[in-house]
Amino acid sequence: MVNSFRFVGVSFKNTPLEVREKLALDESLVKKLLVFLRDFSEASDVLVLSTCNRTEIYYSHDSDLSNEILKGLCLLRGVEYNDLTDYFHTSENNTEAVRRLFNVALGLEAQVIGDMQIINQVKNAYQWSADEDMAGPFLHRLMHTIFFTNKRVVQETPFRDGAASVSYAAKELIEEITTDIVDPKVLILGLGEIGEDVCKNFVGSAYEVVVANRTLSKAQMIAAECGFKVISFENATEQIQHADVIISSISMDKPFITKEMIDAIDLHSFKFFIDLSVPRSVDMNIESIPGALVYNIDNIQNKASEALDKRISAIPMVRNIIEEAIVDFQDWSKEMIVSPTIKKLKNALEEIRKEELERYLKDASEQESKMVDKVTKSIMQKVMKLPVLQLKAACKRGEAETLIDVLNDLFDLEKQSVEIKK
Repeated sequence: MVNSFRFVGVSFKNTPLEVREKLALDESLVKKLLVFLRDFSEASDVLVLSTCNRTEIYYSHDSDLSNEILKGLCLLRGVEYNDLTDYFHTSENNTEAVRRLFNVALGLEAQVIGDMQIINQVKNAYQWSADEDMAGPFLHRLMHTIFFTNKRVVQETPFRDGAASVSYAAKELIEEITTDIVDPKVLILGLGEIGEDVCKNFVGSAYEVVVANRTLSKAQMIAAECGFKVISFENATEQIQHADVIISSISMDKPFITKEMIDAIDLHSFKFFIDLSVPRSVDMNIESIPGALVYNIDNIQNKASEALDKRISAIPMVRNIIEEAIVDFQDWSKEMIVSPTIKKLKNALEEIRKEELERYLKDASEQESKMVDKVTKSIMQKVMKLPVLQLKAACKRGEAETLIDVLNDLFDLEKQSVEIKK
């Protein structure tokens, strides 16, 4: 494999949130960093991946450009480079960088194992690299290999099955219990970390979602981001009457939604209460009211834990698929080394063929010239076949350089290459 692919960055495994957020990049900042690296460094095949869990830069270069890249990143974000050096990690070799990108893209390095969002974040990062002309043949091939490998993981393993986080599990549960409800309405009460995460999981869904929070400005901000309706927290009781599903993640010492509150509501159909709070914010006695059903954090976590256990058990299968893909990619990468030699050899033989045709076909008819041209092209292709196969085989054995030297000497390919450039 070409020994020049590297990565550098920070992740949740060794970097606290307050540091990661200082280095987080949105699309415009990612593109600015790509332009900076394009104009002021010799890095190629650059991929900048920035999520809530990591900011990592992958690149190709014979030398380690970590310091230059990180200083550019810190300059872009307005933070002091020397304050962050203890958090940055880098790759030891090319294979490590390739394997890490596979593991990150497929969710093995995610906080929630098998996270389904990361592959789309990687696709966006790849698109931004292409937009700024920083994706070369190596990165193009690597990314498409990763995307194909992701399809294999989805099709051949249970690694992406189920909801392995509380917020995912809550949405999955709601999808199950509202199957028979036409145009189900969801009320989300409380927009702390878990409530906000639940909101994000409902973006783009078919549900009519209304949010409420004790701090109205935060509710308005999240509602605007997600395209939801917002109500004041004081009107939450009234909204409960209109909702089919109520998700509560309110932080308080006693239940906010009480039996007395629901007793005052005339229930004409089932009403589902999803309590994600600790301590609980939904009174369990509500279940004594006909039509009211309560699911608490333990119910949700059990559902998430089952999915997580299934994903963890599938990790060996995923790693095997990744290793198969890496071997194929390594073979292709090695063949990149011999591609210039194959091209030079083909050009050298083509030059000989054209010279001989000019010498012997001066008096030939058009039909005779076409026939000889076709025959000699066919002969040249057959002559090329064995050296090409031998070169590719030598790549897999790690002996390509010896055969390249032999072909260069036999056909004087270096001289031929210089003449072509002239």
